[in-house]
Amino acid sequence: QVQLVESGGGLVQPGGSLRLSCAASGSTFSINVRGWYRQAPGKQRELVARIAIGGTTNYADSVKGRFTISRDNAKNTVYLQMNSLKPEDTAVYYCNVVAGGRAFWGQGTQVTVSS
Repeated sequence: QVQLVESGGGLVQPGGSLRLSCAASGSTFSINVRGWYRQAPGKQRELVARIAIGGTTNYADSVKGRFTISRDNAKNTVYLQMNSLKPEDTAVYYCNVVAGGRAFWGQGTQVTVSS
């Protein structure tokens, strides 16, 4: 089992920045992929960014060049730095890890981009 605790969401104006954090605990030795997904009202949950155990990253086209995923292995934490935020980035952001062939999810953190 892996437990995930997210932090860092909030309200920000268009063009602003936020950094999300996701701390993992439990069977973290088996984690091989860490990522962030988001779900806007009335829409399906979508991948935002992910980072594999070897360091390979993938981003949704809509966030390339604006968002950066990173990790601190010593802290078992994955980050999502979000710059140049747009109103369409408004969503609940979920941390996700794949460990031992299973997916685990955080509770979600709200990001609202509005003036």
